Amino acid sequence: MPIATVNPATGETLRTYDALSPEAVEEKLSLASRTFDTYRTSTFFDRARLLQQAADLLEADAPDIARVMTTEMGKPVAAARAEATKCAKTMRWYARNAQELLADEHPSDDDVKDSGAARALVRYRPLGVVLAVMPWNFPLWQVIRFAAPALMAGNVGLLKHASNVPQTALYLEDLFRRAGFPEGCFQTLLIGSGAVEGVLRDERVAAATLTGSEPAGRSVAATAGDEVKKTVLELGGSDPYVVMPSADVAKAARTAVTARVQNNGQSCIAAKRFIVQEEAFEEFRDAFVAGMRALSVGDPLDEATDVGPLASEQGRTDLEELVDDAVESGATVLCGGQRPKDFADRGWFYEPTVLADVTPEMRIHREETFGPVATLYRVADLDEAIAVANDTPFGLSSNLWTGEEADIDRFVRDSQAGGVFVNGMTASHPALPFGGAKRSGYGRELAGHGIKEFCNITTVWVGA
Repeated sequence: MPIATVNPATGETLRTYDALSPEAVEEKLSLASRTFDTYRTSTFFDRARLLQQAADLLEADAPDIARVMTTEMGKPVAAARAEATKCAKTMRWYARNAQELLADEHPSDDDVKDSGAARALVRYRPLGVVLAVMPWNFPLWQVIRFAAPALMAGNVGLLKHASNVPQTALYLEDLFRRAGFPEGCFQTLLIGSGAVEGVLRDERVAAATLTGSEPAGRSVAATAGDEVKKTVLELGGSDPYVVMPSADVAKAARTAVTARVQNNGQSCIAAKRFIVQEEAFEEFRDAFVAGMRALSVGDPLDEATDVGPLASEQGRTDLEELVDDAVESGATVLCGGQRPKDFADRGWFYEPTVLADVTPEMRIHREETFGPVATLYRVADLDEAIAVANDTPFGLSSNLWTGEEADIDRFVRDSQAGGVFVNGMTASHPALPFGGAKRSGYGRELAGHGIKEFCNITTVWVGA
């Protein structure tokens, strides 16, 4: 795949980039290693000051970098500005909280006295150079939620971004440089996916984090495992959205539209499978379909647009194949199901779509739909709803709408996912850990859990 900005609203190639030569990659690896040797001893105060400066710059740059993101991967420009603002908020959160999150831990004297220690403690120390392999769908947010905690912990970062967002990738390197971080603290590697293994195997790289597809996660995890290096993986999701009759069904339907089409439907944590108890089914179905039909599909740089194009032609083809397979196997198209007629001759647009009568034999029941396509299920009760919700190889997040506390307790107990969101849609927040179960990956980002993923958790024992 070429390293290029291709506008998904038009299909036009705007800029292309040469991949870094092996010699240039070596220079960046060497610089990262040298920088870590000194940066790891910097103080939390100094790191926080630099991260705050980066947040200020990002906030000021938000209108401009938002247009770059939209041009590179197609998200509505208002959502792109919100993404930049969220990144600045997260950087400030880690600048404020990292020192406390990584403070030394002291077991009680009674707990360690039989070890012969005069004192003992646990200290969190940085691992070193961390390689981040990141996707295009949230080209700022996915990087910042790794970079902010990693840098505050004293690590340095190497970014291998998706090949279709090179301008955003280069902007991120420049952002940290302008903020005053030492040269080499955060560098972008413009390389193809085939060059990732060599970088990951380099002895100067201590660990890796990847957000992306399951095949990409398997590849990085296998290489890292062979080298005995720590990894954090956030992979796909096919999140269930369960609605019970005790819920505010009208609100659940309104929220469901946003939950499905956020980021043009290209989000791992977007709700994808809508599982509704039969007493609430018709009310939810009618409101949900009406909401999906009312969405404005168009130019993502237009402030009035709700849904822009998919990020790539192949992404749209993959989505069409899932829908076609379902329809051929008996699924009912309640709305959408085709390319918008207004954009038949340009861009990679697809109509917001709702499919009913989905069965386990259909590919769409088991595979992730990365675009504005929802599947709708009617179930008899909460038992059946949980069974359908868990009938997926993924386990990133889940949603439940109910007015019953017993339903909440049961769903939290039995949901096979890394997150449970009740009476609201799934969202990530710097103070809450984020990650999945099953084939959605392992490890956690954000919160205290995320900053500790790339630390050497060190036992310190001092004899009497």
